[in-house]
Amino acid sequence: MPQNLQLAITAFGEPDTLKLQQTDIPTPSEGQILVRVAFAGVNPIDAKTRAGLGWGAEKIKDSLPWTPGFDAAGVVVHDSGQFKAGDRVVGRIVEGGGYGQYLCAPSDALSFVPEDVSLEQASTLPVAGLTALQALELVNTAKDDKVLILAGAGGVGHIAIQLAKAKGADVFASCSAKNAEFVSSLGATALDYGKAPLEQQVQDIDVLIDLMGGDVSEAALASVKVGGRVVTVPTITAPRIIEAAEQRGVVAQGMLVQPNVAQLDALLNAVSDKSLTIEISKIYPLEDGVQAHVDIQSGRTRGKILLEIN
Repeated sequence: MPQNLQLAITAFGEPDTLKLQQTDIPTPSEGQILVRVAFAGVNPIDAKTRAGLGWGAEKIKDSLPWTPGFDAAGVVVHDSGQFKAGDRVVGRIVEGGGYGQYLCAPSDALSFVPEDVSLEQASTLPVAGLTALQALELVNTAKDDKVLILAGAGGVGHIAIQLAKAKGADVFASCSAKNAEFVSSLGATALDYGKAPLEQQVQDIDVLIDLMGGDVSEAALASVKVGGRVVTVPTITAPRIIEAAEQRGVVAQGMLVQPNVAQLDALLNAVSDKSLTIEISKIYPLEDGVQAHVDIQSGRTRGKILLEIN
C-alpha cells in the first residue's frame, strides 16, 4: 500500500524533535478533499508550536506525534464536488498536516491556484498573506495613514508593506541593514533597527503592525501617536503589548489569522496580475525540515521559507 511520508513533531523541544514518519495515506471524510502536497510554508508559529509554546502547542499537547504545516499547495487526487483530479489548490489548513505528502483538507478552505501562479508562490499566502491582509483590515488601514511595520523583510512583513501601499498608506518598515534595499524596493521607508531606536527614526505613526512582540514591540509604541491603532500578531506577548499601548493612549488588539477563501482568492489574483510580489528565500526538501526550523526561529529570514514535499 502506498505510504504517506510526513515530518512530525515527536516531542516539544528543539528542531531535531522533528522526525520523518511513514503513515497510511489518509481517507477524506465528508467535506474533505485529498490533496497531494507539493509545497508547504514554514512559519514562525510552526517553530513555536514545536517548542511547546503558545496556543498551538496547547492544542496538540495530547496528540503527539503531530504533523505541522498550516498552509499547503498541491494537486487534488480524486474528483470531489467542485474539485477535479489534477486541480491545483492551496489552503489555510487549521488542523495542520502540510508537512506531509498527502493531506485531507476541508473543501471550504481551498482556493484554485490561477494558471500563471506557481504552487511555490501559492503556498506562501494562506498564513503569511492572510495575516498581513487581516492585520491591516483589523485596524482599518486607509489612504494617507502613516504605517509602521515591524520585521518588514519577513514573510508577513514584505506582503504587508505591499498591501498597505496599495491602500495608499505611507509605509515605514523596520529591518536589518542587509535587508534595507529589499524593503525599500517594496515601497517602504526602511528603518535599520541597528542604527538607532525606532522612536528616534519615526514619529506620529497612525498604525503599527507588530510582527515581533516582546521588548522590540513595546519600545516601538513610542513611535505611535496618541489615538493610534496597533495590531500585535505574536500571541505570547500580546497581553503585555496591549497593556503597554493602553498606558500610552493607543488602541491595541491581538489577532489570530482566520481561513478566508475570498481573501485568499484576492491574494492569488494579486500575484497573478503582478500587483503583489512574493519573496521566497529558501526551499528545503521535506527531509531538511529541521534546518528550515532552525532558520525560521532565528527571526532573520527574508521573505518565505518553503518545504518541497513531492
